[in-house]
Amino acid sequence: MIAQYLEIKAANPASLLFYRMGDFYELFFDDAETASRALGIALTKRGKHLGQDIPMCGVPIHAAGDYLNKLIRLGHRIAVCEQTEDPAEARKRGGKAVVRREVVRLVTAGTLTEDTLLSATRNNYLAALAEIRSEPLLGVAWVDISTGTFAVTSVDPQLLSSEMARLEPSEIIIADATGPLGAMAAELARSGAVLTPLPPSHFDSAAGEVRLKQHFAVHALEAFGAFSRPELAAAGALLDYVKLTQAGRLPLLEAPRRRTAASHMLIDQASRANLEIARSLSGSRQGSLIDALDLTATPAGARLLAERLAAPLTDASEIDDRLDAVTLFCEDQTLRRDSRAALARAPDIRRPLARLSLGRGGPRDLAAIGVAIARAGEIAQRLGRSQGLAPLPGEIEGARLALAHDLSALALLIERALGDEVPAMARDGGFVREGFDAEIDESRRLRDDSRRVIAGLESRYAEMAALKSLKIKHNNVLGYFIEVSQPNGQKLLAPPLAATFVHRQTMANVMRFTTVELSDLDQRIVRAGEKVLALELQVFSRLVEAVIREGEALEAMASALATIDVAQGLAERAVSGRWCRPKVDSSLNFRIVGGRHPVVEAALRRDGGQSFVPNDCDLSAAPDSAGRHVWLVTGPNMAGKSTFLRQNALIAILAQAGSYVPAEAAHIGIADRLFSRVGAADDLARGRSTFMVEMVETAAILNQAGERSLVILDEIGRGTATFDGLSIAWAAVEHLHDVNRCRALFATHFHELTALSARLPHLANVTVKVKEWQGEVVFLHEVGPGAADRSYGIQVAKLAGLPRPVIARATAILAVLEKSERGRAATVLVDDLPLFAAVASERQVPAGVEVPRPVEERLAAIRADELTPRQALELIYELKALLEA
Repeated sequence: MIAQYLEIKAANPASLLFYRMGDFYELFFDDAETASRALGIALTKRGKHLGQDIPMCGVPIHAAGDYLNKLIRLGHRIAVCEQTEDPAEARKRGGKAVVRREVVRLVTAGTLTEDTLLSATRNNYLAALAEIRSEPLLGVAWVDISTGTFAVTSVDPQLLSSEMARLEPSEIIIADATGPLGAMAAELARSGAVLTPLPPSHFDSAAGEVRLKQHFAVHALEAFGAFSRPELAAAGALLDYVKLTQAGRLPLLEAPRRRTAASHMLIDQASRANLEIARSLSGSRQGSLIDALDLTATPAGARLLAERLAAPLTDASEIDDRLDAVTLFCEDQTLRRDSRAALARAPDIRRPLARLSLGRGGPRDLAAIGVAIARAGEIAQRLGRSQGLAPLPGEIEGARLALAHDLSALALLIERALGDEVPAMARDGGFVREGFDAEIDESRRLRDDSRRVIAGLESRYAEMAALKSLKIKHNNVLGYFIEVSQPNGQKLLAPPLAATFVHRQTMANVMRFTTVELSDLDQRIVRAGEKVLALELQVFSRLVEAVIREGEALEAMASALATIDVAQGLAERAVSGRWCRPKVDSSLNFRIVGGRHPVVEAALRRDGGQSFVPNDCDLSAAPDSAGRHVWLVTGPNMAGKSTFLRQNALIAILAQAGSYVPAEAAHIGIADRLFSRVGAADDLARGRSTFMVEMVETAAILNQAGERSLVILDEIGRGTATFDGLSIAWAAVEHLHDVNRCRALFATHFHELTALSARLPHLANVTVKVKEWQGEVVFLHEVGPGAADRSYGIQVAKLAGLPRPVIARATAILAVLEKSERGRAATVLVDDLPLFAAVASERQVPAGVEVPRPVEERLAAIRADELTPRQALELIYELKALLEA
């Protein structure tokens, strides 16, 4: 056995070998030590090799999924080695024959199919990247073998990180190379995906074209799209790797869809993280955009919704088609309710279909497909009735036609063949319904009658031996046997009972016996049970073949169900949240009336707190607009600037993904790229400080944003010295306005920048309003024209709970600093800058006009009757500081 193990291990040196022995997967030698540490399981030893003890550990087959999941998350690959021969056949070979075993699959992060190892609401992509020296673009192909999704694209090397952020692959395969991909390998590894290098021979474009033609049984690929050489190389390598990991089998795959970078809005990795589209900054789904949006009823619908949010469209007609579908379900409440009820009872099709095609499915997968076909028919009929009232939107009509494909014969076959309660694995048997197969029914009766005979034997033997405690039991080693206690066993060993009862085994507290009659009956039961299982497995194989023959229609049905689920889920969200249908076109408009942040609003509603304060936004650069496509947003901390910035970016994403939006009205001109620089965090792994990360992300925006981009920037320059930060923010605003000429929201605490509106014609000042009441700051969360006069930082610090003496001292220091030489120097510097020259000239005081001193101005503004004792004390400190200045 160890010789067999070492031979199989030598063929899979880079994987942990799960070696099947009975009801366990065993690991030996270094694999055992590695798995023992990783899984926290006991390390034992068994036998010797070259004079040394052999380390060993194992996991039970029924719980293997949990252990596989843990090992995969730690970055390991697992080779699953199964027994491929009946032990009885091995015994027939005689001698020291070992049961044949083979590696039936390599389990890697990107090739999982088990529901227990996958998220039901997210795709699990395996991606391949290919480069060809004569080609400027990289080839990218990705597949989810658990659903059959297969697509390819070409991407500029500089945009590769954005593409990987959109896909979030679990595993990436690349060639061992020193080109651009080799240089980017370390960066790709930081994305969280497992990086798997393969020999360059796997990435040959000509071989890739041949693999695609062979797999899809076509003579030419033009029907799927005009693939470039890098795309063919990536797709071919992907097919090759999937075939390798699945031991020569390939799952049912969609024909490869070719996508272009221009077909969807580009969102880089930092922007996705800042906007919390798929997950919050904590890494969880809760608190993200999709968490607030997802009201789908099926896992497939949830996966499609996540895919659409990750890649908002840039084609207005496609967006309108999606919006038409949502509108249908918004306006027809009965259709929405009926569809939702049917979808909630429709199991997933794609993942069971993938498992069956790979030989890893079970009776429950067949049953799920049968039920899903029935639910699809119900929904098709309901849509047909709606079609009679008015034409269905294109997307929904296409889905209806796919659902209307007649698979009732297959569903009926599955229903007739399978019982009401079926096991997960076919090898467990007992899943064929009584009456479906006469031979199976007859074999079952023989098996079950024999078991009744066993019960009769037990009574007879107990009476013969005068032992009430005598029991007939069964295990996989001895088969059926008689078990009695040790004292009673001595009685069976003595004449005359010894002539009937044959001793088999002595345990610590019991003794085990058999009889000739029991042994014969045991063999008949075993043969009957084996025959029943063999016949049931034949039925299972026929059912699987019938399902695979309809694979293309089932894939279309699965896509249709997901499409309808997304439309009805978005409609449910729109109706319950009072969202509006956006107008989306190819203009440069960006007008939001009464916009709201979908995640924050959902959290406020869930907590039963205050309602969300809506705000307008108009960044339109179209000729019919005011032309203020850059908004400079000022206001104190805690007032809601970041929320305002994020909500407008999220509204753009929702609109272009084909969803209604949280607003009273919205007109969105297509944005081809979205950039977001909000929040602050360091990147210690790459030796980057918080400010360095901020500058890197800002540089990417200023270097890449174009006229059709939407940019949101928050507090640029705050991570360094005041004058440095002000200079950087100032130059960044000018660049956005004059060079990028994009639609942008720029939030800042540098109030000096508000003077830019006097010389930049397309820049508008807006501020988040606050109100002071009895010495306290009240945040109104309203955005309106104007500029903030101060930051209210000390008031926010007071709300945070800083000690009162600290607040009082900070107030005094602030007054000194504002009137100090440094403050005056700053004013002089700003006035001397060309940017502020025009503004400064407007503020010059005419000759002969007496300018009041600062302390006089402050005294004149005091309302003495309204001061509390504490405020009076703080005022004394402030006036004293003004006099000293």
